[in-house]
Amino acid sequence: MRTLYHLWLCPFARKVRIVLAEKKLPFELELEKVWERREEFLSLNPAGEVPVLLEASGEDGAPLVLSDSSVICEYLEETCPKPGLLGADAEARAEARRLAAWFDLKFQREVTANLVDEKINKRFLGLGAPSSSAIRAGHANIGTHLSYVGYLIERRNWLAGPDFTLADISAAAQLSCVDYVGDVPWEDYPEAKSWYARVKSRPSMRPILADHIPGIPPPRHYANPDF
Repeated sequence: MRTLYHLWLCPFARKVRIVLAEKKLPFELELEKVWERREEFLSLNPAGEVPVLLEASGEDGAPLVLSDSSVICEYLEETCPKPGLLGADAEARAEARRLAAWFDLKFQREVTANLVDEKINKRFLGLGAPSSSAIRAGHANIGTHLSYVGYLIERRNWLAGPDFTLADISAAAQLSCVDYVGDVPWEDYPEAKSWYARVKSRPSMRPILADHIPGIPPPRHYANPDF
């Protein structure tokens, strides 16, 4: 059995969870409170970050340890190629990877880090009060990204083209975390909202939307596809 170490509002762990669910690969979730710096977990990933996937392999019975969401998703795509989540040809795969990187890097840096990290993760890490300037920056930046999602969806069925791919998964993983803290202005971006409603309706998203942080409930619309 696979084991995935995750944290509630880690978009990269959510990304791997969605990929595993889309490929119908069974796995067990293990909540890892990374701020505790457990030696057992650090022996799996010295960086002390989630996600980490333990994959049964090898004749000696030792599991394969994989870390970093991009590495894990590429591994799953190679070893469990159906359904494919990178597109049908080289051009489509390049575009899916480009957009996955856009959300993994640019959206994470400009939006998620400024909103989710400041409002939620700082509390658990004991890093002090949220930065009001960072939160203002996150609110200012998210509109650009939602406009870009809308621009793409006006021209494509899904973000990278005709098929649901890792581009959609990476975007949804980030946005689901920001939506948990109620900071996505969906009503101002109807095309992005329509796309996200379709993503939320997929069975692979149901466990993600069922996540609740103890003592910090999400807004009412969070798990509702018809929000």
